[in-house]
Amino acid sequence: MKATRWAMRLAPIFLALSGCASQRVIFHSLPPETPAADNAAAIKHIQALMAQAKAAAEGGAKNAKQAEAVEAPVTAAEAPSMTTYDPWGRLNRFTYRFNARFDEAVFLPVANHYRRLPSPLRAGVNNFFSNLTEVGSVINYALQGRLGRGAKSLGRFLINSTIGIGGLIDVAARLQLPRAPTGFAMTLSQWGMHPGPYAVIPFYGPSTLREAIGVAADYGVSYGVNLADLYRGPQSWGLGTLNAVDQRANIDFRYYDTGSPFEYDTISFLYMRKLLIEDAALHPPKERNPSVPAGK
Repeated sequence: MKATRWAMRLAPIFLALSGCASQRVIFHSLPPETPAADNAAAIKHIQALMAQAKAAAEGGAKNAKQAEAVEAPVTAAEAPSMTTYDPWGRLNRFTYRFNARFDEAVFLPVANHYRRLPSPLRAGVNNFFSNLTEVGSVINYALQGRLGRGAKSLGRFLINSTIGIGGLIDVAARLQLPRAPTGFAMTLSQWGMHPGPYAVIPFYGPSTLREAIGVAADYGVSYGVNLADLYRGPQSWGLGTLNAVDQRANIDFRYYDTGSPFEYDTISFLYMRKLLIEDAALHPPKERNPSVPAGK
């Protein structure tokens, strides 16, 4: 009986050993501790990181030098001035206040009453006076050497004066001939004349010395041509007044509407920037040689 019990207890051990006899037994052991080798590897890793950082810094400095060598798109000499050349500032401010009072008391009320007229009638008046300016545009385009534009202005004038019933209807615009007016001030700009000092003209508003000369020359051309005898005699005063009222009715500007005490400075600055942008469009800057540093 005892032998049987011992046999039953030893049977599982024999079975386990017989099953493991066909298997490969591997004993794992921890790697030996090598602090000196580990420290040396860490030092090499840190040195590699420092070398990479140094190379990156040298590459950044090189790129910075290359960026400095690249020519700037706008030099200090080419940058527009933030000040307005206004040597007649005291007189201009007085004229500006005068124009504001005249506009508030007379000009604007008349223009507001004019706005109550039927829109087709006001459109006809505006088209009529716009058509008259085509004569001056043809002459100034010829002086500017832009004969293609002058031919279009002449075509507009002939079409609107005939089919458009004396210019009351802008038929040319419907025939893909949009209005592109010009004047003697733009001709002077084409010839290279600077706008000159800022000036405020009584009853007219913001201007410059060049623009004032252009306005006087345009009126002289109209007076000399005297189309349909519209610029001489009593009728010229009535037509001139109607033209001024029509133009004021189509301008939304109101004096001191913002309440800013710096309105004069703002208007003069924006007006001069507008002229400089138009001049830049007529005289695009020449491309500089990239190999030549800016300013030389």
